[in-house]
Amino acid sequence: MLELYTDRLKVRSLNRDDWSDFLSIHQDPMINQFVRRPDDIDTLKEKFEHRLSPWSYSSGDWLTLVIEELETGRFIGFTGLYCKNLDFGHAEVGYMLATKGQGKGYATESLKAVIDWAVLSFSVHKFIALCAKANVASAKVLERNGFQLEGILRDNYKVDETWIDDSSYGLLSKDRII
Repeated sequence: MLELYTDRLKVRSLNRDDWSDFLSIHQDPMINQFVRRPDDIDTLKEKFEHRLSPWSYSSGDWLTLVIEELETGRFIGFTGLYCKNLDFGHAEVGYMLATKGQGKGYATESLKAVIDWAVLSFSVHKFIALCAKANVASAKVLERNGFQLEGILRDNYKVDETWIDDSSYGLLSKDRII
């Protein structure tokens, strides 16, 4: 079981007890407004079960990690990564925070922990992140971690009938904030 610690947070492996938090985050329309139309419960259960499976960096699957307040154990959200390209050393990162955990620096703090761990564990050369161009808060999380805007992907995906532009961010491991 993976556990990472920051001054305020514990970032740990997903387990069966996390189902209700997983469901809540993935069904919340406000949290998902820039990501996707919330999936139905059967699809989410299948996704959850898959993410409980043993993970390896080269699997091409997302590693889903739970973010908790260290002092209280209160659920904050999820973060994680997956190997986007093993040959080039590219890993994509992401995060989704419950409304009660937003605006407190938790996403920035947990993402830094994941980045530092991945550099040491997998020799990641470059981290990649996409966020909806309109998701200013998410862009700030990335920028506070040293990510640079590398481009805009116009009409990159749809949420319901709305086309979403994505901001593409990159962070070279050598440029990460230590």
